Amino acid sequence: MSKTVAIFGASGKLGRHALDVLAQQGCQVRALVHRTPVTGEGVTSITGSITDAAAVAETVRGADIVVQLATAKENADSFFDVSVKGTFHILEACRHHGVEQFILFGGDAALGIWFYPQPIPLDENHPLTAYPGYYAFSKVMEETMAAQYSVQYGVPITVLRSSWVFEGSDLLNHFSLLRNVNPTEPGHGFGEITEEVLALVRAGEERIPILTDTHGTPLRRHIVHVDDVMQAFAKMLGNSSAQGQTFNIAGPSAFDYRVAADYLSAKLGVPTIELRCPDYHSFEVNITRARTVLGYTPENDFFRMADRAVEERS
Repeated sequence: MSKTVAIFGASGKLGRHALDVLAQQGCQVRALVHRTPVTGEGVTSITGSITDAAAVAETVRGADIVVQLATAKENADSFFDVSVKGTFHILEACRHHGVEQFILFGGDAALGIWFYPQPIPLDENHPLTAYPGYYAFSKVMEETMAAQYSVQYGVPITVLRSSWVFEGSDLLNHFSLLRNVNPTEPGHGFGEITEEVLALVRAGEERIPILTDTHGTPLRRHIVHVDDVMQAFAKMLGNSSAQGQTFNIAGPSAFDYRVAADYLSAKLGVPTIELRCPDYHSFEVNITRARTVLGYTPENDFFRMADRAVEERS
């Protein structure tokens, strides 16, 4: 591609994969490094913090494309400085240095996902409705700022709004009663935790959870494999059709927790258990725009992800 790309958050879960994509595309990379070193062919590290406007400007200066992946999850002390103020610094640098494209890695947390009723699939026109917490709030703020910088200053933005990203054994960790229920913190990780469930956890008895709504109907939700996220990222880079667009990036389809749990139960030989989650709602994500504009073709549905997770753990 022969482009210079400034990247923030390169040492994180997605950042490491993004660096591989940029290397495959022949990009020269300028990465802002705060604590964790970033290495690789064609990578220049710039020491500093995303909270420092001067360090951000130095990283962006001379870049054709800017990629923002830095985030701070549920940390009240750092989320605003990293996610909100940090993104502001990047957008300011983009408008002053005339970049060709600003790519923001967002998340479907900005759409509320299963914390609110979702009668229709979530598309890019769905209102930004963060669920409770700092992370979802920061995702809404990042997208809002990017959209306004596009309006006010003509910053050429592209938003990659991904569903919950899985790789390696992440899927098996999610479908683990022992990993998600803490006897000292009832309800942690899932919905209603009964004494029967706590007894299993105390005894170290593993079960594969079937998450259901208040009526006992299995929930449906959408996730995505990191390989598919990176496929979408590669298709956005330097793509004029992606300018000014937000793209929902998810797997080929949502999955049903009963079907999913039964599949894993058969593969692992571990019994299932139903867990009521009365505060959650089924949802799925509409990826039509990414399919039609980018040519996005996700390859990992739940079953392929499960097979890969089991194979990688064995």
